[in-house]
Amino acid sequence: MPAAKNSSFKPVRLAVIGAGVIGKTHLQKIAAETAAELVAVADPFSAAADVAAQYGVPFFADNAQMLAEIRPEGVFVCTPTEVHLLPVLAALDAGAHVLVEKPITATTEEAVQVVAMARAVGRQVMVGHHRRYYPVLQRTKEIVESGEIGDLVTVHGHWALQKAGGGYWDSQWRKRRAAGPGLTNLIHEFDTLRFVCGEISSIQAEITSRVHGWEKEDAAAIIMTFANGAIGTFTLSDASPSPWAWELATGENPAFPPSWRNTHRLTGTTGALEFPDLAVWKHNGGEGWRFPIERHAVPHVGADAFARQCAHFCAVIRGEEAPIITAEDGARTLAAVTAVFEAAETGRRVTL
Repeated sequence: MPAAKNSSFKPVRLAVIGAGVIGKTHLQKIAAETAAELVAVADPFSAAADVAAQYGVPFFADNAQMLAEIRPEGVFVCTPTEVHLLPVLAALDAGAHVLVEKPITATTEEAVQVVAMARAVGRQVMVGHHRRYYPVLQRTKEIVESGEIGDLVTVHGHWALQKAGGGYWDSQWRKRRAAGPGLTNLIHEFDTLRFVCGEISSIQAEITSRVHGWEKEDAAAIIMTFANGAIGTFTLSDASPSPWAWELATGENPAFPPSWRNTHRLTGTTGALEFPDLAVWKHNGGEGWRFPIERHAVPHVGADAFARQCAHFCAVIRGEEAPIITAEDGARTLAAVTAVFEAAETGRRVTL
């Protein structure tokens, strides 16, 4: 996890490629991080020049030019998913370490290229699965791995929000599969499940596009098996209102009024667990349904996951810490999500 600041080192020189919504989030965290120095912004849209000006750094319409002239030590790649690959490869070729927004790439074939290139040039590629930096998620993982609820038996997760208003669907790219809830939202959920529960070993799924009728899916229902023997389900939709979504459960995004409703429930052989409002359920007085089951809240602290991610990236670049998530790890999460589409389209169980 992020180390304490060490003033004996010069700040790590960081650049951002892609100054959209998530790019602006990373820019804020870099600017606030004393271990980092923002040195450039690159984006093909001229409006991003104003963003660079706000931070007092050079603006480049061409990221290749930025990499050649600025030579940053680390690069945040925050472009749309469909165009992750080339900026990541270019940054690696320029000698920079990379933190690429999730998913690592649009396809597993592209992810293989990134993994191979990172190994060839001896640079780290981290993936922006920022939830791993929340103390509550780390505590959840500890509870599961410690055996506090026994051997894991079942897993259930839910993510549903109605993406609407503010011209959200005006851009045609949002209607394509690469911008659908699978690669945009389920990618976070599967990374959360892999982090807490272990590897997903097989997937069955149904998807539908009946609400909007676009290329992207509107909803998915998934059945999973885990390498440890647990079985799980997950439901997903970006076309239906609900209080059950990570962003609403945690208040992570100030643009969305929070609901504070848990989105994940796990059961084990001796207890159950729900999060992100972390609690363990156990029978009191004996084993089984004849004894009352009680909820025990688990203390945990809040944190700015994006700020912790930025600090960790700096520490990784300096060689002080090992990446909490590597390119290979991000590729496995992507493979699990793409298996959902394969399972739904073929009607068969997909083994990972």
